[in-house]
Amino acid sequence: MITLKEASIADINTIQEIANKTWPITYGEILSKEQLNYMMDLIYSDESLIKQIQNQEQLFYIAYEETSVLAFIAIEHNYKSEAVTRIHKIYILPETQGKGIGKLLIDAVQKLANENNSTSLSLNVNRFNKALAFYQKLGFEIIAEENIEIGNGYLMEDYKMEKKL
Repeated sequence: MITLKEASIADINTIQEIANKTWPITYGEILSKEQLNYMMDLIYSDESLIKQIQNQEQLFYIAYEETSVLAFIAIEHNYKSEAVTRIHKIYILPETQGKGIGKLLIDAVQKLANENNSTSLSLNVNRFNKALAFYQKLGFEIIAEENIEIGNGYLMEDYKMEKKL
């Protein structure tokens, strides 16, 4: 049985381990090694994760099967002061992908979003990420293209996606 646990600062190493295993596979053919390293440090450094968790900028949840870690997801309710739950991050260990864990995570977030009176879920996905088809299968629709400058001359080329609740 798969369970979700809200993460705390004590779980930062677990979040970093999942990111370190998934990012090179997910983005290795999309981003340069330099951009990949820059983004990992920007988003997943101890300081960045402590800030995100302590300030409740994002709520992190870790998925477990018994004692085995499978994935994590990070969300924000009332995104931009609207009735939207934003999925900022969702990463599933490569060896556990394709087993329904992603759908389970999205379903759990949808339940949390409904409890928080959200009218939609939103997320960004790299335009070249294979996960695009996964999100579309779950009912997300592309509503815009976004090019986001993240510093150091790097750009995130994303689709903004939304699922009405």
